Amino acid sequence: MYPDELFLKMDGFDNAVLGVDDRTMRLVYSKSKIIKQLLKEMDYETAMEHFDYNIAGAWMGEQTPIIVNDMFYTSGI
Repeated sequence: MYPDELFLKMDGFDNAVLGVDDRTMRLVYSKSKIIKQLLKEMDYETAMEHFDYNIAGAWMGEQTPIIVNDMFYTSGI
């Protein structure tokens, strides 16, 4: 859909991509899907700490991906 765009991606979280923000042309990720991916490798507390510090807290410039907090609408985490 966006052949001329170069998106900044988060490695290992392709399954968490929800789409693209057409206004800013940034990838949009699901927080719940990122957490589910992290839980495959670590316990819940460690996953949440890793997410908060290393993922949500990361700034990679204007193309930093958007993370949607969909945790309240998802069950089974």
